[in-house]
Amino acid sequence: MPAAEFVVVANRLPVDRVVSGDGEESWRRSPGGLVAALEPVMHDVDGAWAGWAGQPDLDLAPFEIDGIRLIPVTLSSTDVEEYYEGFANDTIWPLYHDVIAPPQYHREWWDAYVRVNRRFAEAAAKAVSDGGTVWVHDYQLQLVPQLLRELRPDLTIGYFHHIPFPAHGLYAQLPWRDQVLQGLLGADVIGFQRAQDATYFLTAVRRRLKHEIKASTVSVPVPGGGTRPVVARSFPISIDTRPYRELAARPDIQARAAEIREGLGNPKRILLGVDRLDYTKGIRHRIKAFGELLDQGRLSVEDCTFVQVASPSRERVDAYVHLRDEIELAVARINGNHDTMDHTAIRYLHQGHPREEMVALYLAADVMLVTALRDGMNLVAKEYVATRADNRGVLVLSEFTGAADELRQAVRVNPHDIEGLKDAIMTAVEMPAAEQGRRMRALRKRVLENDVTAWSSAFLTALGEVRAARG
Repeated sequence: MPAAEFVVVANRLPVDRVVSGDGEESWRRSPGGLVAALEPVMHDVDGAWAGWAGQPDLDLAPFEIDGIRLIPVTLSSTDVEEYYEGFANDTIWPLYHDVIAPPQYHREWWDAYVRVNRRFAEAAAKAVSDGGTVWVHDYQLQLVPQLLRELRPDLTIGYFHHIPFPAHGLYAQLPWRDQVLQGLLGADVIGFQRAQDATYFLTAVRRRLKHEIKASTVSVPVPGGGTRPVVARSFPISIDTRPYRELAARPDIQARAAEIREGLGNPKRILLGVDRLDYTKGIRHRIKAFGELLDQGRLSVEDCTFVQVASPSRERVDAYVHLRDEIELAVARINGNHDTMDHTAIRYLHQGHPREEMVALYLAADVMLVTALRDGMNLVAKEYVATRADNRGVLVLSEFTGAADELRQAVRVNPHDIEGLKDAIMTAVEMPAAEQGRRMRALRKRVLENDVTAWSSAFLTALGEVRAARG
């Protein structure tokens, strides 16, 4: 496969391997925000994508699907256990999400993280052409920029951090804190979701590595003397709004939305939560708030139904197993106390759904609850807004999401404050149509103007400026 001018490096390839009952292999587009965000970019450039195929011990040659060259990186079962489930998702993920769950620090996990990051860097170095550009993505690959720079100093390297970056008081817990900072500083441009995340990163660099920093630029010493500028600032990610708007306009999708309402007993208000089953998403908090509103008689099961979609996530990690048990117990208790023969308080769906069904759910929902305890961005909030061409519906949005910086006309909430969350739900449920319209028009303007194309263009423009300045 010929070298590419532009290479994306991410933990996962943008496709999933599917094997039919008769053993025939095929590939389908993966769900998830990163794939949705980058797919349009890859079709516009001479691009390749390096990543893991999602199954251990699967050794594949490079291949092409839908005009995108794919470069599989092989992970063994041990790699998956120690690098992915271990260091990435049981060390970095909880640490970077404000230690909502306790991070685990194991030296063998760190060794696996270094080993696998080097493998990704080597794959990218082999795939990219002379003087090309590599865009590395997310917390699983924080060492790749520096490892790649050591292999290919001719490259322009970008890194985008999709999750939060923690305040220094938390970040300093990480035993390998300096090595991770040095890994990230191998990039020319480091992008974060929020200005606050970039500030936390720059603070860590200043305090740990003592590099000179002016505005958003770090002067990184280079071998042989001198420094290299590294830009670190926010580039809030967004969605490709077109498929959501097109689906929302389809008569069959609108009919499906009406069918969903009918199946729920045609309540006056449908509340909706859509999340991966993750302890950062605040699912327990919103279920608790909804249950208390029913207990207090502020809402009734005949008038209001809550639909919670919680797609499976990291089911081999203990914290996620316990979380699922807690949520399902809470749902069962509330339904047992409040269900009637005709109405269910909470319709809980522990499964993923195709985009068509999700858009129908967005259209059916009067209130969208995005109550994450900590979230880099939360693209579900933007998906909901993109579908609401009727300028109806209310978005209740946690102030601890990146989306809260942009979507200021949402009903903002601190999800840790259960009383405040209950009041926000009631505000949303009782909001007059005129105020819904005013808020939703402003939200839609923001989301439609600042879509995924604007995000990728802003980041790649910053990378291009670095390349031009370097000559």
